[in-house]
Amino acid sequence: MANSTMAAGAPDTGAPGNMGDVRRSNLALVLGRIVQSSPGTHLTRAQVAAATGLTKASVSSLVLDLLDAGIIREIGLNPQGERGRPGVGVELNPAKAVMGMEINVDYIAAGLTDLSGTLLLHQTRERDNRNSAAAPVVAELAALAAELRAAAGAQGIQVLGGGLAVPGLIDDKAGAVLMAPNLGWNSEALDLGSLLPGAPLGITLFNEANAAALAELRYRPAGAADFLFVSGEVGVGGGLVIGSELFTGPDGHAGELGHVVVLPEGVGCSCGGTGCLETVAGQDAIFAAAGLGGHTRSENLARLLSALAEGDASAANAVGQAGHYLGVAVASTARLLNISSVVLGGHFAILGGWLLPSLTESLARYAPGKVPPENIGLSAVGEAGALLGAAGSVVRTLVEAPHRLRGQAIEA
Repeated sequence: MANSTMAAGAPDTGAPGNMGDVRRSNLALVLGRIVQSSPGTHLTRAQVAAATGLTKASVSSLVLDLLDAGIIREIGLNPQGERGRPGVGVELNPAKAVMGMEINVDYIAAGLTDLSGTLLLHQTRERDNRNSAAAPVVAELAALAAELRAAAGAQGIQVLGGGLAVPGLIDDKAGAVLMAPNLGWNSEALDLGSLLPGAPLGITLFNEANAAALAELRYRPAGAADFLFVSGEVGVGGGLVIGSELFTGPDGHAGELGHVVVLPEGVGCSCGGTGCLETVAGQDAIFAAAGLGGHTRSENLARLLSALAEGDASAANAVGQAGHYLGVAVASTARLLNISSVVLGGHFAILGGWLLPSLTESLARYAPGKVPPENIGLSAVGEAGALLGAAGSVVRTLVEAPHRLRGQAIEA
C-alpha cells in the first residue's frame, strides 16, 4: 500500500528500464533473497548470486550498498555449500527495527519488531476511544511509540518506520480515516508524522483486519494461500488473502465482513445499516446477550470466559448465536469468492472452543461442503496480529524498494 509520509527515492529522469531502474530492481532482488533465507542461515555473496542469477560482481556491489544503508550486516564465515575459501555470511541487521501500532475502540497498542519479524517490545493500553476526537488519541499513541522507541534506542536499535492499523475504511495515500463507525470518525486526517518523527520510512496507514490478515499470512505455518481472516473486536472485520496476496478491491475497501447483513429485521448498526453481522457477533453484542456490561473490555471478556467454563446458559447462548450468524456471513462470502478456509482472530479465536460448534453447524447448513471444519483455524498471532501485520508490511515495502531508505548511500 502507498504511504503518505514515506520518503520517496530520487525521481527517475530517464525512461522506464534505465540503469537506475535495473539497479533498484536488482537491489530488491538481493535483499529479498536474504530476507527469505531460513533462520540461522547466513548466505554469502556467492550463494546470493547463485540464487538470483546475478553475477558475483553485481551482488558484491549491491551487498555493499545494503551494508552502507545498515539494512544488513556481515557475520562470520560460511563454509557451507562452497568450494575453497569460506565466504563471509550476511544477515538482516538486528539493530534496525520497525514499529506496528494500533488504534482500536477501547485500546491503543504499539509493538517493535526486527526486520525478520520477531516481536521485540509490545505494550497495550486500555483507552475508551469511542467518539473521541482523533487528535488526542493519536497524541497518546505517539507518546506510547516514543517510549518504545526510546527503549529501543537504549539498546542501540534504530526504528526505520512504522505502520498504523485502525478499525475502519482508510485512504492510505492521504493518511486519513474515511469512516470508522465504532470510533465515531468520519473523514479524519491523522497526524501520522507525529508518531515516529524523523523515521526514514515514515508511517503507513492500514485497515486493522487487513493488517491482521497479512500477519496471519506471514506467521502461520505453511498452509493454504487463500483464506478469509475474520477479526473480532467491538466491531467485526475481514481480510481476504488470495494467492498469498491481500485482496482489497479497487478502492481498498473489500472484506467488510462485519457489515454483511445477516439479520434484515435486526437492529441498527453504527455504519448506518441494519442487521449487520457485528450487531449480533461483535463484542458488545455478545456481552449484552450474555447479561454482561459496565466493565472494561478485558473484565467483561474474563467474566464471559468464566461463565462459559461454569456452563452458564446465557453465556453459551450468546456465543452460540454469534457463531451462527458468523456462519451465515462466512457462507455467503465463501460462495461469492470461492474461499474454503477461514482464520478466526480476536474474540472469535479466544471463544473458539464454544463458538466453533455453532459456526460449523451454520456453515454446514448454508454452504454445505464449502468450508469443512478442518479448514477453520484460529489465529496464529493472537491479539498482536494487527500491529504485527502493519509492521511487517513496512519491512515488505523496504524489501521491494530498499532505495527508499532516506539519507543512505543506496541510490542508483
